Order: sequence, then structure tokens, then C-alpha cells
Amino acid sequence: MNAPLRPDLRPPTADAASLSAATADAANAAAAAAATATLADLAFALLAPAQEHSPTAASGASAEAAWLTECAARVDLGALDVAAWLSRWRAAPPPADRRLVALSATLQLTLAEEVAVAIARAAETDAMAARVLAWLQAPVGGARPTVGLAAQVAAALGEASPFPALATGAARRSGLLHIDDDHRALPEATLTVPQPIVFALSDPPALQWPGLRIGRVDDTPLPPSLQDAARSRAQALGRGASAVLVVRSGHPKEAQAAAAEVARQLRARAVFIEGDVPEGLGPWLWLAAAVPVVSLELAPGERRRVAAIPGWHGPLLVAAGPDGSIEFNGDTAPGWSVPIPPAEERSALWLDALGDAGFAQALGHRHCHAAGRIAELGRAARFEAQAAGAETVTPAHVVQAARGGSAGDLGALAELLADPVPDEALVLPAPLRAELDAFADRCLARDTAARGLGPAMRARFRTGVRGLFVGPSGTGKSLAVGWLATRLGLPLYRVDLASVTSKYIGETEKNLAQLFARAEHAEVVLMFDEADSLFGKRTDVKDSNDRFANAQTNYLLSRIESYAGIAVLTSNSRARFDSAFTRRLDVIVEFPPPGPKERRALWLAHLGDGHRLDGGTVNQLAAGCELAGGHVRNVVLAAAARTHGGPVGAADLLPALVAEYGKLGKPLPAALRVLASDGAAPEGP
Repeated sequence: MNAPLRPDLRPPTADAASLSAATADAANAAAAAAATATLADLAFALLAPAQEHSPTAASGASAEAAWLTECAARVDLGALDVAAWLSRWRAAPPPADRRLVALSATLQLTLAEEVAVAIARAAETDAMAARVLAWLQAPVGGARPTVGLAAQVAAALGEASPFPALATGAARRSGLLHIDDDHRALPEATLTVPQPIVFALSDPPALQWPGLRIGRVDDTPLPPSLQDAARSRAQALGRGASAVLVVRSGHPKEAQAAAAEVARQLRARAVFIEGDVPEGLGPWLWLAAAVPVVSLELAPGERRRVAAIPGWHGPLLVAAGPDGSIEFNGDTAPGWSVPIPPAEERSALWLDALGDAGFAQALGHRHCHAAGRIAELGRAARFEAQAAGAETVTPAHVVQAARGGSAGDLGALAELLADPVPDEALVLPAPLRAELDAFADRCLARDTAARGLGPAMRARFRTGVRGLFVGPSGTGKSLAVGWLATRLGLPLYRVDLASVTSKYIGETEKNLAQLFARAEHAEVVLMFDEADSLFGKRTDVKDSNDRFANAQTNYLLSRIESYAGIAVLTSNSRARFDSAFTRRLDVIVEFPPPGPKERRALWLAHLGDGHRLDGGTVNQLAAGCELAGGHVRNVVLAAAARTHGGPVGAADLLPALVAEYGKLGKPLPAALRVLASDGAAPEGP
């Protein structure tokens, strides 16, 4: 770095060797005067003689003239040695100018620029100074100084060519000075200093910039491992190893929190920028001892150039998602992916978030949450406990918080399915149930599965778990995903394919990248229903549409493999998937049509206790009605609607069965017509 991150605002001491003993008293007196007189006082004192030539001098404007006379008295024009005064002003500035002197040294401003900033600042903070400027510059100028007036003062102080410095110098390039020419000649153009800089130059300073967020995103405690990693990155930036660092995470808040920690390790505060960089931000950053953090969210393969901030030579941080690349000065910027804390640190974070919770240790080892997500769930769980009137937080409150309104921020890309699916609701054959139990165990152990295994396994191990549930419609695939999420205590999101896919090139990949990244951060279960529409087979390239469709499939195949969360895809047939996709799956579960035993259990599970069917009728339904669970659900709902809340009987089931078979394009099996024996007449074919 070319300049220190934090400017030294302590007043430097004058060089005593340059002052002779004979003039020590005079120097001390001059220093005392310099302690109160500002550069703006000197500028206005030099402008005092101009009041005689002001167009309004004879109009009785005595207040302005008197104010200028006071400025001249503070400076003592009669005994003024300009060079000595300026030397003392820079060596021991008055409190009001201390930050201006430090900023001038940082930006290497010329005397003309220092004068222009001092006068322009005075116009923004002193009503009388603004009146005097309007009085002196009438009828050309207004209440802010013109370039010509600042150049006049600089020339009186010995600046040889003030106009080029004011027009193209460091103050103008950095945005410290703004010239509003309004199609006027340069001497008549108006000079302004951005108001946030005006207040930052004050003593004491006011360090705010409208529209920018300053400081940490929240007060979430960060684990020691993340603090250590941030410290090492800050040290590398401080040594000038790089001018920019890209901090990556699956969620913007997590990336911003990590960037704020890097700034803290640099002994500075973070300033978050979303959108265009305001003019003049560079000088303000030095005054605020702050580090800029640019927030970006890029699509896969997207490249974005980040420009240097004028007037700022310190480090630049970029908070971004896991995709895309950032360029700075023609080079790819180095990145740091914020890691998930290890299990022991997660347990400590859970303990901090929930208080004295005996299950914090188990939560830390069972769930792979980031620090921000743990704090978010902790707050939500405490709220759930208070709403229920409980004195302490229980695991049920944490699960309720995770599966309810405090689920991950996936926006409109996925739909939250908050309803739990208990064990009793899942009616499956014993072998299939055992497969699902093994899959659930694999999900629970995904963070520790590679421990103790060989180097080949650890080299490419990913904590993500991917499953494919295939089978005919209505066989319980979606219900099984809901059961899995309930057992894991995680929120379930069904991906909305209509929101994810887009006709515009690259937008589908961008939406999916955002979906995967935020799902990883929140640790949710993603369900891709009818997944073959997204993960289908690649085709021969015949036109540009085929090429882009294949590129989309290629991205999905690679991204699903690197996904660190739990994803379950459902489809009616595994033959519709690309052959390269099956290798990337941890498990493929086949859901066959239910047999008579399972169908009987399905009817009883859906009918519950409120029905008027005897055992024989239920057995006849199970034997003669070859419907899967989804169709059984439709029949029972339609029959219950006919009873208006009463118990369901065979007469209620028969028309519902006829209608369901009609939807399938099939006649009602003859074995089921016996249901008409209690008074119902069959309808339809």
C-alpha cells in the first residue's frame, strides 16, 4: 500500500532545530495564534481588502465587512509571514484543521487545493461565511466559492499556477472537490466538498454517509477459527500482498460479516457499498479509518471488473457468492471462501445462542450451520419458547424455528413445505423403509463420514448428500422427502422450476447458483420435483438452443456434485436422466406400486378412526383397488367432502373411486362394485 490505512491525526511537533533561540518567544506566540487561526481564517483575511471593491460595499452590508475584519484580526495580516504561517499550520494545525492537514498529506494536495477545500468547507458549516462569499462574488457567484476566488487566495499565498491544480489535481480526481461549471468559464465555476467529507473533517468528526451501511451486519459472535482466518488475510493485505480480497459465502450476510471481521483485524470499520461508488468516497474512507466492502452476487461464469476507488489506496474487500470471478487491475482477485465452523465451535455457538441448553453439543455435531445461521435460529427458537410460555428452549423449539418462518432466505426460487411428516404417515414396504432409514443416517453423518478413511477418500470428499427417488406417480416420493426432512429436523424446500428457469441465456444458471448457495448456508433439504425437466439427458447439438440446454445441464451436473447440502430429486423414471448424473448420486431409491398389504395400510392411514367401513370392506379395497397412496388420498378427501364432517362409508367412497379411476382413464374394477351393497349406485363406466 502506498499510504497508511489510518491517517495519523495527532498534531506533529515543529522542528525545534529550525528555530533560533532569539526568535523562540516569537515562534511560541505565532504557534499560539496558529492554534486558533484556521486556513479558512487566513483565506478570508486575505479577501478582506476585496470588500472595498465589492459591488455591495456601499450598500450598507456592514455585517459581512465586520466578519472579514475579525478574520483578519485573528490572523494579524500586519505581521504576516505567509511561508512561516503555513509551515507552522502544517506542523501544528489547530484542532479544526487537524484532519484537513492529515488528509492533505495523504492525498498530497497542493496549497491551492488546501485553500479551496478550506473555503468550501467553511461555506457548508458557517452561515456567515456563506453570506460573505455571496457578498464578495456578486453578481457572478453564489454562497459557495468559485474556482477564481480560490485561485485568487492561493496566488496571494504564493501558488504560482493554481488553476491547473484546482481543475485536475488530486482533490478533483479523488472527488474531494467537485467543480460545477454549469457551462461557465472555469474561474466562475463553483467549488463544493461532499457534505459527508465536510462533517468528517470537523472536530469532532461525524462519520456517516447517507445510503451506506457502516460497521458489522449484526452482533453475531464469530468462532475463533474464522477470526484467525480473517486475521491472516488482514495481515496479508496489510503487507501489500494484494490490493483486493474477495470474501465468498453462500449467503450475502455471511460474506459481509466475514468481510467486516477482516476490516476489524485491520483496525478499521467496514463500509458496505451496494451499487455505484459515491463520488468522494475515497477521501472520506481515510478520514473515517474505514475499509470499503463492495457487495456483489454473480452468475456462474460471470466476470466482473472492480475498479479502484479514486483517492483510496488501501485494501478493497468484495463480499460475493461462490460463483463468478472478480477482476482488479486486469488480474483475477484472490478469494477466501468462508468455511463452516468445526463441530466443537458450532456447539459453542449454539450454547451462546440458546443459553444454558444441554443439547447444544448435539446440535453442533448434528447440523452443519454457519455462525450467522446459528445465531438466527437461536433467536427464532427463543421466540418460539416464549410464545409457547416455556421457561427454557427445547430441541422441539429449535426444530420448529428451523422448519417454520426462520428457514433460509431462498426468495421466490423455492417453496417452503413446513408441515411435518411423522413416521405413521409414511406407509412403505419394509425393504424400502430400510433404504430410507439408511439414507437418513447418511445425511446425519455427512459431516464426519470421511473421518478415519484413506487419503483418496478425503481428497475429494464433499459433505453434500444427493438422492434420487423414482417411481410411478402417487407412490409416496414427495411424502418420503418430507419424512426425511422431519426426521433430520431441517426445513424442506420444493424448488419452483418456473421461477428458476428463464428464457434468457445465463439466467437459469444464475438462479440455480443463488439457490444452491443460500440453501447451503441455511442447511435445508432441497426437493427437485419432476427433476428430469432440469437434469434430463444431453442432446445432440443441432442449433444454439441445444448448445445452451447442454451447457445448463453441464452446470447442473457439476454444481449438484459440489453442493454441500442435502438434495433429493424425484421423477417417474430414472431412464430420463443423463447417464453421467447417476454417478453423482449417493442413493437411488425405487418406489414401486404398493402391494395389497401396503394398500390396506394406506387406506387405514388416510381414513383414520372416523369411518364406517368394516374389516372386510377395507380388505376388498386393498385387494381390488390398485391405487397408489396419492390416489388414495384424493379418494378419501373427496369422500369426506360428501359427508360434511361425518364418518366416511362405502357409499361415500364409491363415487370418489369412480371419479379417480376416470381421471386415470380406467373403468372401476368389478371387484369394487360390491361397495354398492350398502345403498350406493355405481356411476360411470
